[in-house]
Formats: sequence, C-alpha cells, structure tokens
Amino acid sequence: MTAAKKKAQVSVYLDPDVMKALSAYAARREQSLSLIAEAAIASFLSPDADERREAAIAKRLDQIDRRIARLERDVGISVETIALFIRFWLTTTPPLPEPAAKAARAQAGARYDNFVAALGRRLNQGPKLRQEIPNDVDGVQFSPETMKADGN
Repeated sequence: MTAAKKKAQVSVYLDPDVMKALSAYAARREQSLSLIAEAAIASFLSPDADERREAAIAKRLDQIDRRIARLERDVGISVETIALFIRFWLTTTPPLPEPAAKAARAQAGARYDNFVAALGRRLNQGPKLRQEIPNDVDGVQFSPETMKADGN
C-alpha cells in the first residue's frame, strides 16, 4: 500500500493589505488561511480560469455598452429638446422695439436665476424627462422636414 502524499509547504510574501483581506475572508468563512490560499492558487492555475475571466469581462463590457447606449439616447433627447425649444421660441417670439428690449434685458438676469432654480428643483424631485419619453422613440429621426410635417 502506498502512503498518502504529504502536502508541500510554501512560504510566500504578501502585501499587508492582501494579508489582511485574506485573513478577514478566512475568518468569515471559518476556514484556514492555507485552504483559502490553496483554492485561490488552484483556481488561478486551472485552464478554465481564463475563460471565466473572459466571461466576466464580457459581462462587464455588455453592461457598459448598455449604459453608453442609454447615455447616447438621453443626450439625443436633450439635444432634440433644446433644438425644439429654440426653434419654438424663435418662431413664436416677435422682436421687441428698442425701449421694450432694454426692459427685457434688465429682467433677463432674474428670469435666468428663476430658470436655474426651477431646473434644480426638477432635477432633485423628478421625474426626469427621459423617464417620460418611451424607449421606442429611439428609432425616430428628427429633422426639419419631420418637424414641419408634424406641425411644429
């Protein structure tokens, strides 16, 4: 009968932070440091470790891709909202005579401050404009022709 092989002892040097994390993990799991270190090394050396790492990276990249797609959508909504507002404002606001224009410029600072305060309230309280717009709007392309056809 063959005697069971004895495990080999290895001495390693660990960064104090790594050692602290290893000790805390072993204490939480109620396992020895050697068992945790052996499992970590075996996992690192296993042939499927690269595949697991690649799968984890692919999952993270997919999440980032979805977030960027939402960001692009939100930025597109913002740009179109501003463009629509400017177009509406320019077509509905007649030019003022000079005395009235001076008075309007005098009030502009206060009106701007009120706008910024209202924007701050809207951002804090919600709902956000992007939540009010359905997701299927993404396929719609806005152009001056579409705006005229819609009557805007």
